Amino acid sequence: MEVSKIFIIVLLSIGCLQGLVYSMILFQSTAHNKLANRILATTLLLFSYRLWIQIMRLFGLGYYDGWYYIMIDLSWVHGALIYFYTKAQTQPNLKIQKKQWIHLLPVGIQIICSVFVRLQNIYWDGTRESLSWLGYYGYVVWMNNPTIYIIASLLIIGYAYKSRKLIEDIQEIYEISNTKLKWIKRIVNAFLLYFCLVFIILLADLVIYTSANQESYFYFTRFYYYPFFIGIAILTYWIGVEGFSRRNDPEIEIKKHITNEEQQKLQELADKLEAIMKTDKLYKNQELSLQKLAQALETKSYLISRCLSVIFDKRFNDYINAYRVKEVQELLKDADNSKYTLLSLALEAGFNSKSSFNRAIKKQLGVSPSDLKLDA
Repeated sequence: MEVSKIFIIVLLSIGCLQGLVYSMILFQSTAHNKLANRILATTLLLFSYRLWIQIMRLFGLGYYDGWYYIMIDLSWVHGALIYFYTKAQTQPNLKIQKKQWIHLLPVGIQIICSVFVRLQNIYWDGTRESLSWLGYYGYVVWMNNPTIYIIASLLIIGYAYKSRKLIEDIQEIYEISNTKLKWIKRIVNAFLLYFCLVFIILLADLVIYTSANQESYFYFTRFYYYPFFIGIAILTYWIGVEGFSRRNDPEIEIKKHITNEEQQKLQELADKLEAIMKTDKLYKNQELSLQKLAQALETKSYLISRCLSVIFDKRFNDYINAYRVKEVQELLKDADNSKYTLLSLALEAGFNSKSSFNRAIKKQLGVSPSDLKLDA
């Protein structure tokens, strides 16, 4: 076997294997954003199998069998999958509605066209006259030209652009509390740039070759055919790594932009909240609730929640427990408290159980309660 073929097989195999492994892991991932992980897993699985088909072709196997055609018939779905993945990542608890299935219409059209073209083999007797004009030109356009890949590239470019616009709109309307959008945008941009390049090469080669030559044009013998799949292998490997490394990231939390007036009111409420916490130490009340805190500040509970979210970027329990943890730390510094157990000091600080104290210490400080006492 030629060295170049061995090199291609190795590159395609790496992308295929990694994509397959990552897709299996992402399918089983249930920690966060199950839908997004499974959409990405489906994309990786389709790419991996397409690479496997090309590897088999290099060994002289799988030419024009059923599985080969099935994967060709699904090539127009990748654009929609990219878009669904972006929506699932940027819209927590997304449920794909019936009207959104229209994005899969190109796949249906592709399957119909492919079946029609392959049926022409029944009537083909070696002469052009044995086929209708639609059957003949349909076969030539569909099978001998890169029509499938040109349309697939256009669909991916369109959906990648649509996905990037979705991300930019969300960034403009909402304040994003983490950096997840950055790497999602990187994936979308990678698809957009790569398939723009693929589209330009396919179209330019088709136009230039057919205008300069009278002989038949076969896209699968062109210079870019296997480099194209090497690019797919690299893309599969990269998005697999991105998706795998971030599969357990929490879902995006979005906050609507607020006016300067609302910001000022929430800041004033935050100042009152901080003052009452430091002077009255309300957090030491084991029965403290959002409603009781709102009553103490003579305001509405939803305003307290809004204030904690916008100003402190915390939920009620995390905000209160942060004060309680600090109180425990201060109590541990007092030598007179060495005779008391850690749990008794936690109860004194406002915790109502050992389990809630343990969870808070782990979340706030990243250590175990025993480590906390040693540090003191």
